[in-house]
Amino acid sequence: MIVELRQYTLHPGARDTLIALFEREFVTGQEAAGVTVGGRFRDLDDPDRFVWLRAFPDMGRRERSLRAFYEGPVWQEHRDRANATMADSDDVLLLRGPGFAARAGAGPVTVTICHPADPSFEGHFERSLRPRLAAAGSPPTAVHRTEHAPNTFPALPVRTGEDVLLWFTAGEAPLLPDLSAHLTRPPQHLRLAPVG
Repeated sequence: MIVELRQYTLHPGARDTLIALFEREFVTGQEAAGVTVGGRFRDLDDPDRFVWLRAFPDMGRRERSLRAFYEGPVWQEHRDRANATMADSDDVLLLRGPGFAARAGAGPVTVTICHPADPSFEGHFERSLRPRLAAAGSPPTAVHRTEHAPNTFPALPVRTGEDVLLWFTAGEAPLLPDLSAHLTRPPQHLRLAPVG
């Protein structure tokens, strides 16, 4: 699957307004256009951040689905109200992976985002880090890697020029060993509470 991890910075106090609009209009509106809407989250460390995922079978269908939604009646009717809540909506990672949606009633989750120094980190993750985290009670799920295909819907920017490997963990951020030899910067942890 082609997956977008979208992090929106909202105007102060606007998060619940956007979430209500999103849940009422944009989930079914996007699904009708062929988008698989994944998890939607409140960032536990930033009251003005909304994080969510959506997925597509491939890049061609991503372009067609996004065009159908953003040119369609649901977005046209509600875009001004949605855009009024947002200070920035361009923090988007384009990924390849299974997508992720928290189970109903699930507690907080953490997304760990790593910037590998070279392609060998993926092998290190699978051979060493994944089993170590699982043994410590923090098994990584829904592992995603950067999708380097050109953005087929340039009206919506995505972050470029970086490689990431990220995964989800139930609960708090996992305790990681020293990965400085494998990464270009320290891992980032997004502590998230599922919407709903």
